[in-house]
Amino acid sequence: MFHDRKDAGAQLGLELGRLHLHQPVVLALPRGGVPVAAEVARALNAPLELMIVRKVSAPGNPELAVAAIVDGDPGEVVLNREIVEAYGLDDAALRVLIAKERPELERQRAAYRGKARPIPVAGKTVIIVDDGAATGTTMKMAIRALKRRSPREIIVAVPISPQETVAELAREAGRVVCLSQPGHFRALSYHYLRFPQLTDSEIVAAVGEAMLSRLGRQIRDSQHAAGPGLNAATKSVPRTNPET
Repeated sequence: MFHDRKDAGAQLGLELGRLHLHQPVVLALPRGGVPVAAEVARALNAPLELMIVRKVSAPGNPELAVAAIVDGDPGEVVLNREIVEAYGLDDAALRVLIAKERPELERQRAAYRGKARPIPVAGKTVIIVDDGAATGTTMKMAIRALKRRSPREIIVAVPISPQETVAELAREAGRVVCLSQPGHFRALSYHYLRFPQLTDSEIVAAVGEAMLSRLGRQIRDSQHAAGPGLNAATKSVPRTNPET
């Protein structure tokens, strides 16, 4: 059991740090994935980005996704073709269902990102992070959208997930890093001591803190790298006696 999402992210960051990844970019699935991903990004000294995915539910079944709208530049719609065919949905029906979900995605984009453009991921190692994956549906949609953006590798990173979901995600992504795979999975909240609902302001704050932390580390690293050279240059300047 994890104390909270921050604790889970710190443990996940340690595990991912052992992989020595090439140019990692951490993508968080809001809401719950953000504080987890912030700790992962801090551990890897990697940029943190949000990947906003809005599920499009099947008619009469809110837990079942027929598609997902994935924010980006440009945004994308990823279809769950098996479910679309099972429900016999044509293009017109899909457009109606998708149109219902777009306003919330636009609201989240404005609240979380503002006018900032997404970080390019082509040629980089992308780590998609959430606070857990019960069915993995949202994560699978995110992976499929990311594949169109030509990353070097896609890694799914979650603190906890059922064994069968991990196996399904492994067929979609290059690698899956999951700290706990209980045989009898319960709701995510049962695996955390603290599992509060997150507000928009908390998400924005977590992303801002992660960005400032990385910037501060980059400044310290550059100063450390320049320090010995500056000291050596200072020592080489002869001292003069103002009385002579």
